[in-house]
Amino acid sequence: MDGDRRSWPRCLLAGAVFVVCMAGTTLPTPLYPLYEQKFGFSELTVTVVYAVYAFGVMGVLLLAGNVSDAVGRRPTLLWGLGFAAASAVCFLSADALGWLYAGRLLSGLSAGLFTGAATAYVMELAPPGGAARATFVATAANMGGLGCGPLLAGLLAEYAAEPLLLPFAVHLALVVASALVLVRLPETVADRRPLATVRPQGLALPPQVRVVFPPAAIASFAGFALFGVFASVSPAFLARYLDVDNHAVSGLVVALAFFASTAGQLAVDRVGVARSLPVGCVVLFAGLLLLAAALYTDLLALIVLSALVGGTGQGLTFRAALAAVAAAAPADRRAAVISTLFVVAYTGISVPVIGVGLLADVLDLEGAGLVFIGCMLLLVAGAGAYLLRRPVGTGRTSEERS
Repeated sequence: MDGDRRSWPRCLLAGAVFVVCMAGTTLPTPLYPLYEQKFGFSELTVTVVYAVYAFGVMGVLLLAGNVSDAVGRRPTLLWGLGFAAASAVCFLSADALGWLYAGRLLSGLSAGLFTGAATAYVMELAPPGGAARATFVATAANMGGLGCGPLLAGLLAEYAAEPLLLPFAVHLALVVASALVLVRLPETVADRRPLATVRPQGLALPPQVRVVFPPAAIASFAGFALFGVFASVSPAFLARYLDVDNHAVSGLVVALAFFASTAGQLAVDRVGVARSLPVGCVVLFAGLLLLAAALYTDLLALIVLSALVGGTGQGLTFRAALAAVAAAAPADRRAAVISTLFVVAYTGISVPVIGVGLLADVLDLEGAGLVFIGCMLLLVAGAGAYLLRRPVGTGRTSEERS
C-alpha cells in the first residue's frame, strides 16, 4: 500500500465504521425483557437467541475468515454492512420469535466479516510506525461499539416512543452513512484475487503463530465468556431480582463492561503485552468474584463494580492477545489469523451462555450464574498460572520491520 494512502484520519474513519457495525450486534441486549413479555419465551430462549449471533460469527470466520485477504478489505466490509442492514430490517419486522433468530444470525454474519477484516484494515490504514496505536483503535472500536449498542438502545427504549422499533431504525440509518464513508476510503490489499479462490480456512495457523496463539486464545476465551453471560442475562437479573425496570440503566450497566474493556486496552501501553495477559487474568478473576458476590447479595453496586473490574481485565487480556498474534502473523495471513483468534473468543461468548440458560431452567438465574462463575474462576486461574510460566511477548509488525 502506498505511503500517502495511510493517515490517521482514514484510520479513525475506518474505526468509526467498525463501531457502527459492532453496536448493532449488542443493540437488542436491554430489549430482551420486552421481547420476553411480547413473545412469552423463557430464559433459555433468551440465551439461545443471543448465542445464535455467535454461531453466525464463528461460521463466517471458519468458512471465510480469510476472504478479505483475497478480495480486499472494502468489499468484505461492505458485505458486512449489508448483513447489518438486513439484521436491522428483521428486528423492525419482528412479529414472531423467528424474526429474532434471523436478525441475530444476520448480525453474526456481519460481525464475522468485520472482526478480522476491519481490525486488519484499521491497522493497515495507520501511518508507518503507528501499529501500536492502530491496534488500540481497532480493539477500542470493537469493544466501544459493543458498548454503544446497549447504551443507545436502552436510552431510546426508555425515553422515546416505539422501544422495539426506533433503536433499529436509528442503527439502519447509521449503517447507510457508514457505507457512504467506506466507499471513499482506499483499498489496502494490493494483490487481490477472485472470490472463487477463497477456501474455508478451518483453524489452521501459520507456524510463526503457533507458539503465541494458545495462551492468547485461553485469555480471550475467558474474557469473552464473562461478557457473553453478562450481556445476555444481566438485564433479566436486574429486572427480576433488583426491580430495575429502567431500560437505560440496564443498557448502561452492560455498556460499562465494554467501556471498561476499552480502558483496560489502553492500559496495555503502560503495563506491556507480556505482563498484560497474566495481570488481566488476575483482574478478570476479581471481576468474577465481584459478580458472584452481586448475585448472592442482590446489590446493584456490586453488579456495576463487577462490570468495571471484569471489563478492565478483559480489555487487558484481549488487546495483549491480539497484539501478540497480529505481530507474529505473516502480513498476507493477518486477517485469517486474527479471525481464528476471534473463533476462540466467540466460542467463549456462546457456549457458556447456552449453559447458563439450560441451568436457569433447572436452578434459578442466580444459581446458574454462580455455577458459571465457578467454572470461569477455575479456567481463569489455570490460564493465569500458565501465562506466568510461559509469558507471551510480541515482536514488531510487518509494517514496523519494513
